[in-house]
Amino acid sequence: MIHPAKIFDPLVRFALPPRCAGCGVIVADDNQFCVSCWSGLSFLTAQGCTRCGVPMEQEGLVCAPCMLQPPAHDGVRSVVLYDDLSKHVALRLKYGRRIGLARLMGGLMARLAEGEEAALVPVPLHRWRIWSRGFNQSVLIARVVSEKTGLPLLQDAIVRTKATPRLQGLGARERRRAVRAAFAVPPQSRASIKGRKLLLIDDVYTSGATADACAATLKRAGAASVHVLTWARVAAPEEAGH
Repeated sequence: MIHPAKIFDPLVRFALPPRCAGCGVIVADDNQFCVSCWSGLSFLTAQGCTRCGVPMEQEGLVCAPCMLQPPAHDGVRSVVLYDDLSKHVALRLKYGRRIGLARLMGGLMARLAEGEEAALVPVPLHRWRIWSRGFNQSVLIARVVSEKTGLPLLQDAIVRTKATPRLQGLGARERRRAVRAAFAVPPQSRASIKGRKLLLIDDVYTSGATADACAATLKRAGAASVHVLTWARVAAPEEAGH
């Protein structure tokens, strides 16, 4: 028996055709980019700082900021550079409530997690922010990465105990101050992360303040390592003020 949704699917697609996640032109399927936007994305390679992933001319080097102040996390992997296009996609998910974009972002991020032996930990939001927004975009993305890779998802491994201000518009130093002591690992979650390799999931890596605060908290609770996996990252995190 044909499912009723299958019968009406052609009509829905005719009335509401799939559109490019970047520019909005009609495309073949939901949550895809058109050829022009896909070509316009700045995909990142493994050639970058071994600690923060910032693009560098040679592979296997550590950037000056990481040498001066090593991050608490163990490395960053991101799909694309943070520019107008990747920012537009991230903001449509976060503030435009286009939650379907989590499948697009998470699907591409999953490719960077293939073959890993780690558990996924989404960056948490404070409960007040979840109440106002209705969802945590990092959780939505992490669910897709888990589905695509088979890696376990530890959704409640870390919580945000302090309602921090929006970090957009703050410099790196102000961001670090804002997230200081903002995270905690609940007692019931400690056993699940003790001695494990973790992949911290977020939409954008900006200054690294949030990722660092989360990584430090998780390691104090017993995590063996914490790498960061995001959709996009700024080119120079030490100068980030986004």
